[in-house]
Amino acid sequence: MEYLKAFLVGGAICAVGQVLIDYTKLTPARILVSFVCAGVVLGGLGLYQPLIDFAGAGATVPLTGFGALLAKGTLEAIREDGLLGVISGGIGAAGAGLGAAILFGLMTALIFKPGDKM
Repeated sequence: MEYLKAFLVGGAICAVGQVLIDYTKLTPARILVSFVCAGVVLGGLGLYQPLIDFAGAGATVPLTGFGALLAKGTLEAIREDGLLGVISGGIGAAGAGLGAAILFGLMTALIFKPGDKM
């Protein structure tokens, strides 16, 4: 049942993105940024955590989950460090994921030959 919930919620988030691509003039980059911002707002208001508790990876893997993670880390850092937490909280919470993305991107670029397709 856990896998079904993750699939349905993650699929619904992706379906919203596909509808935005198909029926609006928004660029994919703007849609991605909008998803992160929506995750930050929903996470900051405490509305995204119940979705994470319900769907697990179906809610944390999409970009909205990244935004919610940034908001959660920032709020925790503000409680601990005060105003300085605004600067350090989000990056501290998401640092492992960002580092892994950079490392795996570098490894992929070294193994394969990246370049523009003509």
